Amino acid sequence: MTAKQMHLVSFQIHSPINHTVLSWAAPGDNRLDAMADLKAWQDLVRTLERGKFDGLFFADTPGVFDRYRDSHEDAVKYGICWPNHDPVVLLSALAAATEHLGLAATMSTSSYRPWSIVRQLSTLDYLSGGRVGWNIVTGHLRGEHRALGLEQLEHDRRYEAADEYMDICYRLWDSIGEGAVLADREAGVYADPSKVQFVDFQGEFHKCQTVGPVLPSPQKRPVLFQAGTSGRGLRFGIEHGDVVFAIQPNLPGMQRYMGQLRETSASLGRKAPGVLFGVQPILGGTEEEAQRHLDDLIERLPLDGCLARLSGTMGVDFSGIELDQPMQEQATQASQGLMKAFTSVLGDRPFTLREVAVKWGLAVGMPQIVGTPEQVADKLEQIWRETGCHGYNLTPTVMASSVTNFVDEVVPILQRRGVFRTEYEGTTFAANLGLT
Repeated sequence: MTAKQMHLVSFQIHSPINHTVLSWAAPGDNRLDAMADLKAWQDLVRTLERGKFDGLFFADTPGVFDRYRDSHEDAVKYGICWPNHDPVVLLSALAAATEHLGLAATMSTSSYRPWSIVRQLSTLDYLSGGRVGWNIVTGHLRGEHRALGLEQLEHDRRYEAADEYMDICYRLWDSIGEGAVLADREAGVYADPSKVQFVDFQGEFHKCQTVGPVLPSPQKRPVLFQAGTSGRGLRFGIEHGDVVFAIQPNLPGMQRYMGQLRETSASLGRKAPGVLFGVQPILGGTEEEAQRHLDDLIERLPLDGCLARLSGTMGVDFSGIELDQPMQEQATQASQGLMKAFTSVLGDRPFTLREVAVKWGLAVGMPQIVGTPEQVADKLEQIWRETGCHGYNLTPTVMASSVTNFVDEVVPILQRRGVFRTEYEGTTFAANLGLT
């Protein structure tokens, strides 16, 4: 799906950092205050709505990163997505502060039962007039499973379980038919039971026997996001995602990903979902000033913190690997298994663990777009046109100034060029994303 105009979503985490390790220590960053201040988050969403963003999306890191040195200590020491407050709780306050902005959160199929997710998210979707989205993840972090006392399924088995999970969710969303609610005060009849379907699901992984717990919103159900990258995950994203999130290091990688997505979608007989690429804009009055901002972020990165972030994401303890030796030369099972992932981050050349860790600590593999507002707008437009992507998931650096600066300085340029909206097209998240 190629969008007529690009779509923009703000990529957030309700923790001391977003994706840049130790960004909370940057001069002027307000995230530590915002952790305890609903008003700060409400100010942020009003800024995004002023900038006509499609939505605000919260990633989530349940549990704690505990792979590096087989310990949680570095994640705790540097505030690496810890503490990580529940973003779904926050969404209600943000819905009350906005009228158009879509609001999405990650919820793991490992942490919740299908009925619970449908009830939580659809309640907010109904109350907000259809402005909620769900990023479906199967739960790859060891820390999440340990926190909940669960056994972690093997990668493909998690997706098999998630397919069952989604089957239940769809049945619950479709349970309440058109015209089911009568609300007939005179007759004393609230709903017609013949139009409310009973869900009776007995699967290998999940069971559910009930009726839909929440009335459908104007968009019927939350917008579904997914971040499958290849193989089984990509197929899951195509089958269930209205929009997919993707991280690729550069334009050629983005083009390859789009080709793979379209090819796989065609093989499944499905229309390819829209793609939002993750990027990290870094603005300055001049290109040199923007580069200094980037250099400041990199200089502040603690290497152990970066390695803790990388180890947690990849599920491998990197504490025993040489930092400055090309990883291809290191005879470790971990580096062999992750060679493809690391190559996609830094390009087809020899690389060291130190390089990868710094890149991960800076933006979890997302590319930086560094320059003046005009240069950043140029690059965003170029990528959008040359890939046919739906738009971008924009991760900030220093909060909240990096978001405000983008809204005030880059958005007007995109609007003048006619590649970004000047007014919202609809009243629901799905409508504004161009999904209806």
